[in-house]
Amino acid sequence: MTYVAVSALSHAGLVRDHNEDSLVVGPWTLCAGVTRNPQTFVFPLGSPLVVAVADGIGGQPAGEVASALVVRQLAMLGPSLDTVGAVREALGLCNHAVYAAAGSDPELAGMGTTVAGAVVLEDSLISFNVGDSRVLDATGQELRQVSVDDNPPLEPGQRTTSLLTQALGGARHRTGVTPHVAEEPLRAGARYLVCSDGLTDPVPPEEVQELLRVHDDGKAAFELWRAAIDAGGPDNITLALLRLGD
Repeated sequence: MTYVAVSALSHAGLVRDHNEDSLVVGPWTLCAGVTRNPQTFVFPLGSPLVVAVADGIGGQPAGEVASALVVRQLAMLGPSLDTVGAVREALGLCNHAVYAAAGSDPELAGMGTTVAGAVVLEDSLISFNVGDSRVLDATGQELRQVSVDDNPPLEPGQRTTSLLTQALGGARHRTGVTPHVAEEPLRAGARYLVCSDGLTDPVPPEEVQELLRVHDDGKAAFELWRAAIDAGGPDNITLALLRLGD
């Protein structure tokens, strides 16, 4: 029987005083919380399986509320996400839900979140993102970014930027989003990493690639987290590593 193993964790890092990231793996959600160790789940391949990370926008109110709202919505909609169109529609619903919640409470006004994830189907994988959280294909020797960062172009010599050109919510007035959604065949031995920028900003891509080459599942998730911590843990760190196996 073919299965999907997903190893995931979420941590506040070493600088932030709380975690504004949230995580969904199938029906399971972790909303602005912390896992002491990587959690590993195994699902039979077949029904749509959604795996996603939402990173609440820092410097604005209630990022943890926005990220939690989005992953709960995706967990609820997960079994219906069997086409690219369904995923696009779901992200539009998530954006609407964030704005609706922000509009109902002045303390939530302006809250927003990024989101990135994958829906594993029987023969294909649908990747999606809004913002700068990422989906990376770790199947081959070279790490390949599948998601598209919603950031302005980098200045010469600049490696990262904290600016976002779109997010779910995040503005005072309701704004639509254009999600990045793509479908590709699901190959034997497929491995994908879904993560917030708390991993990819401090840890160079070549180090992420090497850790994934050497380790798998929960051990890989732990070593990626430790690399971000060793680099100063400047932001919340949330990641999910999924692998197709027999």
